[in-house]
Amino acid sequence: MATIVTGRQRAAGVALAIVAGFAAALQSRVNGTLATETGTAFGTAALSFGSGLVLLTLALPFSRAGRSALGQVAAGLRRGRPEGEGLRWWECLGGLGGAFYVMSQGLTVDALGVAVFTIALVAGQSVSSLVIDRLGLAPGGVRLVTLGRALGPVLTVVAVVVVSGAGAATAALGLALFPLVAGVLQSFQQALNGRVRAAVRPAEPRAGGRAPGDGGVLAATFVSFLVGTVALLVVFGVSLAVDGPPTGALPPDLLLYSGGLLGIVFIALQAAVVQRIGVLLLGLGMIAGQVVGALVLDVASPGVVPPGVATYVGAALTLVAVAVPLVESALRRKA
Repeated sequence: MATIVTGRQRAAGVALAIVAGFAAALQSRVNGTLATETGTAFGTAALSFGSGLVLLTLALPFSRAGRSALGQVAAGLRRGRPEGEGLRWWECLGGLGGAFYVMSQGLTVDALGVAVFTIALVAGQSVSSLVIDRLGLAPGGVRLVTLGRALGPVLTVVAVVVVSGAGAATAALGLALFPLVAGVLQSFQQALNGRVRAAVRPAEPRAGGRAPGDGGVLAATFVSFLVGTVALLVVFGVSLAVDGPPTGALPPDLLLYSGGLLGIVFIALQAAVVQRIGVLLLGLGMIAGQVVGALVLDVASPGVVPPGVATYVGAALTLVAVAVPLVESALRRKA
């Protein structure tokens, strides 16, 4: 059954998606720098996911709702879904999408450039999010493809093309398949993490009438990091066996190890809002946050070439792309 939400709740959900996108942009900057310092994209991805998993594990003893939710996830997997309850095993594999995304950054950004990488990522994410919403894979139910919802992804792709300029024409387009697939898998990650959260029953109110914590978000985030970390450790182990140890060294700057914490922020926000706004609006909001976040980071970072007019125009277009489906939805409710 589709979740009924108000316009204010939908707008708040999109705002949180934009915050998640900003965190993702910051994580890309951090992980990119760390990969350059260590000389291994696979090791950096495993370290980023692994540190996030450690932080979540340390947080579990302080969250009874989170521990209860993880127990429900485990019980749901044992039951399966014979009668519409429980969880199928594949619904817990959302972390593979995040793992592939982080890994593809280190593998292709140097060759493609950030602009072409983002174009391919946006193309995969925008189109797949429409399909996922239409199929009802996310826990909020089926969301029909309307003109406004179709126009949003188109405007987002146009925005990224404006930002990139002519970079796409000179790139090694074969490598663009990596971020294209990463964009598709990110949409599935958002939907599957939302399913894990939706499978958790709300905790009972605490003494004194206080609202219970949202253990479903913690459980979905933990499962995502656990699956992604295991996958990346396997890939990193294979790379060590084939290519030998990395040539770089671990840098002393502690901020470069914040990728795991930033990943927790945007994965948790995804799991928290996808049921309310759907995969399409979540994806569009995150894309807007990523583009605007990258703009802010470029302006604030010393030694970086200041953004040009095209970058500001592209950032504005991404915000319009997010606003179009929201406005259309509001108009339909009033009609």
